[in-house]
Amino acid sequence: MYMAYGYPQVIPLEQGQCPSSQKVIYIKLINRLLLVVSPSHLELWSSSQHRVRLGKYKRDEDSLQREGENLQAVWSPDSKLIAVLTSSFFLHIFKVQLTERKVHIGGKQPSGLFLATITCVLNEQVPFVEKILSVSNIVSDNKHMLLGLSDGCLYSISWKGEFYGAFELDSFQHSSTEVTTLPHSLVNGINSGEAQGAFVSNYKVSKKSGIAQLEFCVAMRLLLVLYSDGQLMSCSVSKRGLKPVESIKAEKILGSGDAVCTSIAGDQQILAVGTRKGVVELYDLAESGSLIRKVCLYDWGYSMDDTGPVSCFAWTPDNSAFAVGWKLRGLTVWSVSGCRLMLTICQIGLSSVSSPVVKPNQDCKYEPLMGGTSLMQWDEYGYRLYAIEEGSPERILAFSFGKCCLSRGVSGMTYVRQVIYGEDRLLVVQSEDTDELKMLHLNLPVSYISQNWPVQHVAASKDGMYLAVAGLHGLILYDIRLKKWYELLFYPRHHLDQSTLLCRKPLLAKPMVMDVYEDYILVTYRPFDVHIFHVKLVGELTPSSTPDLQLSTVRELSIMTAKSHPAAMRFIPDQIPREGALDARISSSSNLLAREPARCLILRASGELSLLELDDGRERELTDSVELFWVTCGQSEEKTNLIEDVSWLDYGHRGMQVWYPSPGVGSFKQEDFLQLDPELEFDREVYPLGLLPNAGVVVGVSQRMSFSACTEFPCFKPTPQAQTILHCLLRHLLQRNKSEEALRLAQISAEKPHFSHCLEWLLFTVFDAEISRQNANKNQISVPKQNVSLLEKTCDLIKNFPEYLDVVVSVARKTDGRHWADLFTAAGRSTELFEDCFQRRWYRTAACYILVIAKLEGPAVSQYCALRLLPVTLDESLYELAGELVRFLLRSGRDYEQASTDSDRLAPRFLGYFLFHSSYRRPSLDKSTSFKEQSAHIAPVKNILENHASYLMLGKELSKLVAFVKGTQFDLVEYLQRERYGSARLENFASGLELIGQKLQMGTLQSRLDAEFLLAHMCSVKFKEWIVVLATLLRRFEVLFDLFRHDMRLWKAYSMTLQSHPSFAEYHDLLDILEEKLSSIAISEDK
Repeated sequence: MYMAYGYPQVIPLEQGQCPSSQKVIYIKLINRLLLVVSPSHLELWSSSQHRVRLGKYKRDEDSLQREGENLQAVWSPDSKLIAVLTSSFFLHIFKVQLTERKVHIGGKQPSGLFLATITCVLNEQVPFVEKILSVSNIVSDNKHMLLGLSDGCLYSISWKGEFYGAFELDSFQHSSTEVTTLPHSLVNGINSGEAQGAFVSNYKVSKKSGIAQLEFCVAMRLLLVLYSDGQLMSCSVSKRGLKPVESIKAEKILGSGDAVCTSIAGDQQILAVGTRKGVVELYDLAESGSLIRKVCLYDWGYSMDDTGPVSCFAWTPDNSAFAVGWKLRGLTVWSVSGCRLMLTICQIGLSSVSSPVVKPNQDCKYEPLMGGTSLMQWDEYGYRLYAIEEGSPERILAFSFGKCCLSRGVSGMTYVRQVIYGEDRLLVVQSEDTDELKMLHLNLPVSYISQNWPVQHVAASKDGMYLAVAGLHGLILYDIRLKKWYELLFYPRHHLDQSTLLCRKPLLAKPMVMDVYEDYILVTYRPFDVHIFHVKLVGELTPSSTPDLQLSTVRELSIMTAKSHPAAMRFIPDQIPREGALDARISSSSNLLAREPARCLILRASGELSLLELDDGRERELTDSVELFWVTCGQSEEKTNLIEDVSWLDYGHRGMQVWYPSPGVGSFKQEDFLQLDPELEFDREVYPLGLLPNAGVVVGVSQRMSFSACTEFPCFKPTPQAQTILHCLLRHLLQRNKSEEALRLAQISAEKPHFSHCLEWLLFTVFDAEISRQNANKNQISVPKQNVSLLEKTCDLIKNFPEYLDVVVSVARKTDGRHWADLFTAAGRSTELFEDCFQRRWYRTAACYILVIAKLEGPAVSQYCALRLLPVTLDESLYELAGELVRFLLRSGRDYEQASTDSDRLAPRFLGYFLFHSSYRRPSLDKSTSFKEQSAHIAPVKNILENHASYLMLGKELSKLVAFVKGTQFDLVEYLQRERYGSARLENFASGLELIGQKLQMGTLQSRLDAEFLLAHMCSVKFKEWIVVLATLLRRFEVLFDLFRHDMRLWKAYSMTLQSHPSFAEYHDLLDILEEKLSSIAISEDK
């Protein structure tokens, strides 16, 4: 897995003498050296820790005019010679030599870089017989070169400058009957009917088709010839290389006939073909060129009009991922399984209808490679991707990448700590709190990495608290608790003394893969010989004693197969039932755990995952297209390990798959645990890093970009994401009648984040599957009924937790009301669940059951429950919830006969509000539901509301009164008119002003808004006492002035009261303003 991080670095190139040719024609990286060939010059850069130009060669103007600009180039595999073909078909061969002149970078540590010289050793014109209009790129081995010509021929040249001339490929006559098309294909790992399958035929390419590209794979002895008409031909090459041209035989036509570029992953034997439509096709060369899948950016809202055709490819050094450059805009890095790991184009979301193409006048942040990608090249470690923008010859962009999962099969506790490592740093996922995962950057100490660049391996301790990092030499430790690097390690002498060597075992050859479990060691040699050793230690291992270590061979297997070689092998410990495991820990756990593993997993380089029986050597294929897997069983003795019942998990183009042990002939059973939960599936840009067994989640990472006004390019940020799998494990146990184990697992997980969410999804997926099963069985005459359904088992499990009441009604909200009867038959009667919520004072949850009761028990029962709930919600000041209950009661009571139909129509809005009230907007009531209507169904509601309003008025709880009126749409004007001399009356102005001022707390904005709301209603009913008090608190002198100018007696009483009470001194300035205004009015009237 490769993930971009940080800002792209810019490597400036020297300006050439050919401004008309705005492009770089060739880049190549060999032995930490980066060669860049431009139309008029060559540059050699270091691609190690420091990017420094080590040498260059510039052609003069006379040479350019006489022989033409540089057109094509190739670098010999030993990096000693460079061949350049000019536009006038002159061949220049340059020699590269490193001098003894060191490059000083600065600092205490030497750089280890030396300047280089590039000298021209050969300059001859290629003697083409016929007029050649164009040539392809050049491919080479250690002794010879090949280039394609516009007439469809190949031309052979030696590195000594010997011209062997042009030759035609030995092709066969086309036969339409020999063309075979694959029955299906995959686009981004999804079946697509539009995609055309690969075809293989004996096909004679027309001489009129010129050769556009050559691709040569030494390991596979395969030469690919891409013609200008889009046809792609594979040719076999002899062991002697490219020289004996007669041994280059045309064999097959590959692809869909629309190819514009191609590249081979030799280790994986995968062919990547880019098309004019911007689609990348992957073919399996080990399986006669069959189509594996197609990848493109269509699902992310980008069409061929946005990106243009594919322009170039670049496979990572380990062939596990590949970069794709487009002609018009951007580049992308994909994993072989189709996971999008990196994208330079600004993302606008999946399945966007609008075109994401950037208009020239659009004001947006600048993205890398906006003009398209012409060339790309990975460094030899996969830490850097060098890319050149189309029409931008003045610089190279270097993208930094981090890697993980170099070992494609992960066992032990190595998955506890998720780490991505770059060339000089670690990116560690902070997963202690899975609610919010963070990525921590750890830079290695300069004193270590400057001498041991780059990082080669990373390992975590069993508890994940220590990280060991190995560079080119030695290693360094990091303590995550203390956040400290340990560079110098001191050991007691007896630990490292040669005399304490316990055992020495010569190996037959260099192992391909190895694994260790407990006291057993697995070693595999080529071609496929498996040896298993057992380690037995006799005596105690102490500084003063030397115990006897016995290493014995317990098993040898030699497997004869034509399949690809293994990339990873891992022991599969024998699994015992969880209750047995608990007893074993008490009694004889050591004897059980020491049993020899009888099986192991094999992941081949082709992605095939199989199970090997070590007793008889029988191999059983499990699945294909797998990138990595995690062995989880038998790896932890902790009781908090939530995935102990899982055998292993794998990840590939199908997504994440989980494997469980099962009795019978098939020892293990596969279950795609995301198949029933489409909303939980990882997006195709999220790549899994590892597992958190104690939290029951899978940790993945995806790329995000952040823009800044002070930088030209965005910053690439790997972003971790957590995906819970607890509900899948619980469902698995319940399906296998392991209810006690499921309960124990759920109890262990009860304090984990997202526990309630997991229970909800467990019940939802089980109920959804039950609905689907019932629909499928409708046409069947008789269906045997299970004793206890999985739905009932699930409900019985969740009943043990307080989240049960919320979970059930939440699942009801997500499903069709027609199926509620089936759900509550298993979950319990809706009125009983309502009563349970009511007694626990969970009024919001209880309200959610009202509609269910209306549907299942009838409107009369639902109204009774709502009337019980309304007063207590008012007492708890849950006024918005009370408003929903009021509207439900009025509506259902007005149309009693159609209560169920109305409930169905209101269900999404009603339940949606209860569960997501922050984003809900309450509609206003129409005239028909006014409280002025006097009917039997309105009277109880009106009495409850008026009693609560009187309670608030008597206690002068005015802020609550405002919230009550707004939430329930209570008619406050009518109430004030009727209660003018009742509960709404103010007995004394002074005490009323003091009390109301204390209740409203006028220092806050919300209190002032509440006072304004009340003042408006008091003015509408001309309630003078309240108007004076509220206007005084709000300092609304214009309201007071309008009131006092018509009632001077009231003014005098008001003035005397404020002046006679010391507590009202803060209002004296208001009195002065009013007195001045009133005096001016009196003077004007006297005149």
